[in-house]
Amino acid sequence: MQGFPKATSGQAIGLLGGSFDPAHSGHAHITREALKRFGLDRIWWLVSPGNPLKPNPPAPLDQRIARARAVVDHPRVVVSDIEARLGTRYTAETLERLLALYPGVRFVWLMGADNLAEFHLWDRWQWIIENVPVGVLARPGSRLTGRTARAAEQYASGRLLPEAARILPGCRAPAWCFVNVPMVDISSSAIRARGDWQR
Repeated sequence: MQGFPKATSGQAIGLLGGSFDPAHSGHAHITREALKRFGLDRIWWLVSPGNPLKPNPPAPLDQRIARARAVVDHPRVVVSDIEARLGTRYTAETLERLLALYPGVRFVWLMGADNLAEFHLWDRWQWIIENVPVGVLARPGSRLTGRTARAAEQYASGRLLPEAARILPGCRAPAWCFVNVPMVDISSSAIRARGDWQR
């Protein structure tokens, strides 16, 4: 599969999806934390062609990928345009394809607590949590809303304690874990608002 990231059966791969419009040090920070906390072999940044929940289109994909690669220079992190290559628009679609393309790979979907708070608005969100373990990382202002999110309440029985975070990749879904990490208070929207990133 030319142009697709490499992974072998048994590896634990974290998936961090998003517009990355633009990527910033906060993304890199939670990526490094996720590698440590969840015992992951690699993390793939899935730079999406566009986010169906956002009204305005992002900057061109190649521009966002170039920025992402400049922001996260880490030997265990891959910046990928895999969603554009697959032609998928929603996370559930992407995960279905990845599970078929990479048999035996233990994928973990990664998200900030701000995303967990609105996870129930995602297309086929229940399918996602019932098929792939989910690692949730605290984000500024989102600790409480993430913990009281509809998804958190509905799948409370699948929650791992933070001390058990490293076993998440080997858990059978539904399984999820919320970890507190040192926070970096920066966001893509704030960077755009300052005029530091042009679409």
